[in-house]
Amino acid sequence: MPKPQALREGIDYYTENGLFVFTEHFLLKRGYCCQSGCRHCPYGYRKEEPVPDKQRQESEGNA
Repeated sequence: MPKPQALREGIDYYTENGLFVFTEHFLLKRGYCCQSGCRHCPYGYRKEEPVPDKQRQESEGNA
């Protein structure tokens, strides 16, 4: 089995507020969408944001 390649900071990922953010380059190299809502998703997946309860009630006319 081939050895996995090491991730390269600035090419495959960067850190923001102590978290890893994968780049489009890395996500394309990985070859599939994980459907996690990655910031740089090259596959077009966008995770829906949950609607806060107050906004949901107002849109349903229950305010």
